[in-house]
Amino acid sequence: MAARTADNMMKKVKSRGPWGEVWRRLKRNRMALIGLAILLAMVLLAIFADVVAPYGMDDQDPLERAFLSPSLEFPFGTDNLGRDILSRVIFGARISLQVGIIAVGISFVFGCVFGAIAGYYGNTWDNIIMRLMDTLLAIPGILLAITIAATLGPGIINAMMAVGLSGAPGFARVVRASVLTVRGNEYVEAARAVNASDFRIITKHIMPNILAPVIVQATLSVANAILMAAALSFLGLGVQPPIPEWGAMLSQGRLFLRDYPHVVIFPATAIMLTVFGLNLFGDGLRDALDPRLKR
Repeated sequence: MAARTADNMMKKVKSRGPWGEVWRRLKRNRMALIGLAILLAMVLLAIFADVVAPYGMDDQDPLERAFLSPSLEFPFGTDNLGRDILSRVIFGARISLQVGIIAVGISFVFGCVFGAIAGYYGNTWDNIIMRLMDTLLAIPGILLAITIAATLGPGIINAMMAVGLSGAPGFARVVRASVLTVRGNEYVEAARAVNASDFRIITKHIMPNILAPVIVQATLSVANAILMAAALSFLGLGVQPPIPEWGAMLSQGRLFLRDYPHVVIFPATAIMLTVFGLNLFGDGLRDALDPRLKR
C-alpha cells in the first residue's frame, strides 16, 4: 500500500512538471501570495498608468491647487506646484519598477558571466574574479552606487548602470557557488566526452540547472534596486525632475514635510509596499524552489 501511494505521488509530480510543483508549493504560502498580489497590482498600475491616473504626471496649477490636502478630488493631495500626487505616484510606479528591473538585469548579466567563468574554470580565473568581487562587496552597496552615479553623472540611464553594477558581485557569488555544485555532474562530463565547447557546456548544460537560486536572487534584488535607485534620486544623482520617480518625489517634498506631510507620506508608502511585496514573494519563491522542501 505504501509503495502504491508513493508511486501515485510520483506520477502526480511528473504530470505537473517541475514548475508545476513550484507553483503548487508557492500557492500554499499565504504570505507569498500576498506579496505576489501587491507586486501584480504595482505592475498593472505601471502598465496602465495613462488610463488609471486621474491627471497627467506633470499637470500643474500652482496658483489654485498648491498643497491641497487629501480629498475626494485629490485622494493623495497635491504638491507645491499643484500636481496631483496620486497621479505622480502611479506614474512613478512605471519609472521605479523599470529602473529596478533593468538594474537587476544588468547585475544578472555581469554576475552570471563572471560567476560562471570563476566557477567553471576555477584556479587562476577563480582567484582573480572572486577577489575582485570580494573587494567590491567590502564596499557598502549604496556607497558603491553613489560613487558610480557621481562618476557617470545624474540621469535615469546612469542610475540603472550604477545600481546594476553595484549588485553584480552578489550575483557572481551565487552563480559561482551554484556552478561549483553542478560542474562535476554526469551530464556535464557527458558533454565534455562528446567534445562540446566550454561555451555550450556553460550555456546549455550548467546555466539551465542553476536557475532556481539565480531567480530567487533576482527577485529579492529588485526590491534592493528600487530602494537604491530611490536613494540616488533623493540625493540628486538619479532620476531628475520633473520625472515622477518615488525617490525624487521624496527629495522634492522633504522641504515641506513639517507643514504638508502628505507630500512625502504617499511616495514613501508606495516604496514600502513595493519592497514589502517583493520581499514576501521572494521569500516564498525561495522556499518553493528549495529541493529539501519537496513533498
